[in-house]
Parts: sequence; C-alpha cells; structure tokens
Amino acid sequence: QVQLVESGGGLVQAGGSLRLSCAASGRAFSLYNMGWFRQAPGKEREFVAAISWRGDSTDDADSVKGRFTISRDNTKNTAYLQMNSLKPEDTAVYYCAAKSGPPVRLRVSTAYNYWGQGTQVTVSS
Repeated sequence: QVQLVESGGGLVQAGGSLRLSCAASGRAFSLYNMGWFRQAPGKEREFVAAISWRGDSTDDADSVKGRFTISRDNTKNTAYLQMNSLKPEDTAVYYCAAKSGPPVRLRVSTAYNYWGQGTQVTVSS
C-alpha cells in the first residue's frame, strides 16, 4: 500500500505560481511512477504531468507545457508540481497518483494504483 497526501493548493491570481507537493508513505516510493491529474467542476479528470520512477523521464499535457514542471525527490518520498503563469482555466482539484511497473501509459488515469485525496487550486482572473 502507498498513501499519498497532496498539499500546496490555494487561491492565487492569474499569472501567479504555486507548488504542489505529494508526500508518500508506505511501500518504496522510488519504485513508483508518479502522475498529476486534475478535475474541474463538471469535467472529467484529465492528465497534467507524469514522471518516471527513476525521474529520468517526464511528460506534460499540452495545456500546461512550458508552465508546469513535475519533479520528485526520492530521498524525501515526495513528488512536486511547480505551476507558473497560472490561468483561470487551471482551476481544479489536483490529484497525485502512483503507478507501479514500467513508465508506460502514464497519461491514463486507470493505469495508476494509488491516489491522493486531492488539493484545490483556484486561479482568479
């Protein structure tokens, strides 16, 4: 079992920045690929970014490319999502997730084994 807890969400003005953290406990964090997803009211959950278990490969959704950066620190059992140049359309609940096995299908939410409870990000215009 892996327990995931997100933090760092909040209210920010458009153009601002936030850094989300995802703290993991339980089984070896370094063996899991990590992903960030988000869900806005009335919309389906969508992929935001992912990083391989080694940290040597990342992937970003086109909507956040150049603005968001995913990273991880395996010594701290934590994954991060640095969000810059935030836009009102980034408003959503952000979830981190952990996927075992090879770093494939990281954009697919159903491929992930464990999920956090989510943290709200609200961007005002």
